[in-house]
Amino acid sequence: MSADTAATPPAALAADRVDHRFKGLPPDAYGLTVGELAARRRNLFTDGFTTPVLALSAERLAHNLELMETYATRHGLAFAPHGKTSMAPQLFHRQIEHGAWGITLAVPHQVRVAREFGIDRIFLANELVDAAALRWIAAELAGDPDFRFVCYVDAVRGVELMDAALDGSARPVDVVVELAAGEGARTGVRTEAECAAVADAVAATSTLRLVGVAGYEGEVPDADPERVHAWLRRLTALAVAFDGAGRFKGLDEVVVSAGGSAWFDAVADVFAEIPELSLPVLKLLRSGAYVSHDDGHYRKLTPFTRVPEEGALHPAFLLWAQVVSRPSAEQAFANAGKRDAAYDLDLPLAQVVRRDGVERPADGVEVTGLSDQHAWLRTGPEADLEVGDWLGLGLSHPCTSFDKWQLIPLVEADGTVVDYIRTFF
Repeated sequence: MSADTAATPPAALAADRVDHRFKGLPPDAYGLTVGELAARRRNLFTDGFTTPVLALSAERLAHNLELMETYATRHGLAFAPHGKTSMAPQLFHRQIEHGAWGITLAVPHQVRVAREFGIDRIFLANELVDAAALRWIAAELAGDPDFRFVCYVDAVRGVELMDAALDGSARPVDVVVELAAGEGARTGVRTEAECAAVADAVAATSTLRLVGVAGYEGEVPDADPERVHAWLRRLTALAVAFDGAGRFKGLDEVVVSAGGSAWFDAVADVFAEIPELSLPVLKLLRSGAYVSHDDGHYRKLTPFTRVPEEGALHPAFLLWAQVVSRPSAEQAFANAGKRDAAYDLDLPLAQVVRRDGVERPADGVEVTGLSDQHAWLRTGPEADLEVGDWLGLGLSHPCTSFDKWQLIPLVEADGTVVDYIRTFF
């Protein structure tokens, strides 16, 4: 936002009207504002919500926010959680209230959303060579002296494109050289010599300013603790080498950034080893999936399984579907499918059955496949499942759970809906 343009506060989302855009909400709430509906504190199970409906646990969300705030503080890390996970400005602001330095994002559209809702510090964990987007970033920087923006560079050609697009800009764009996680990994500069060449190219411009180094350890080939630690030490050694060569003169701090949701313990270990540099070091962790966690992929990968003394994240999503067909003793179908549930990493997991206000574990129920609007269920002899039952499904991969829902009920343990989380994908 420029200095003369006010950001939209997240609370303004409460003025939006409930209508056909939003799945699962009570039909008799149409025409109310989201704020009015939230104030009525309806019950997810008894007050007219329709299935399928995705619910985000208020208590578990709060727990996860507090846990990662504590973790980052304990390990001396700044925290810029990846906002692509939720694309929910309300959650961005809650993360910042819980100590986050800023928000990490991946593409220009996401930056525009964050800026619209007043996010002042953005780390773009990606290369940015789109001329139109760069000119917009330059205008944001020119119009708001408090806006801090950092993005990757990973090639001399990319630096040249950025420099051309930013010609005449009032403030330089801060960049970090991205070190690739290894041969065959995703983006990033493959060798330290090439990193130096990219840094030289940045130094030759007036439109860019080198402020550090970064990368993503989640792309380390055949990742295990030894390989991930070794790559992170390459990253920190690159920062030390750049500092020794005087590449950070004139700055207030050096940025060293890494950290997905699977190896942030390794990041904490290695970043603690960074020697004293000529400037303070902003040790920036970017893990994002923690905000809702999950019942599949990240439940298995989270570092908290390796360091249980640090705490535990809690899966905060349940997708509630309804059993609509029970054609045999071995099979049933629920009314949630690919349009509603994440399925890119794992199928949903049947967690709980609800009937007549009573919940019990979904013993003997397994999701074996998804159609567009149906979950295929295999039911064993112990499965007590009838048409009309509500089935709570745990999900795997938060990033592809949030993006299927524009408005997500925030639900307390007794089913009371206390707020609605708006997403922008």
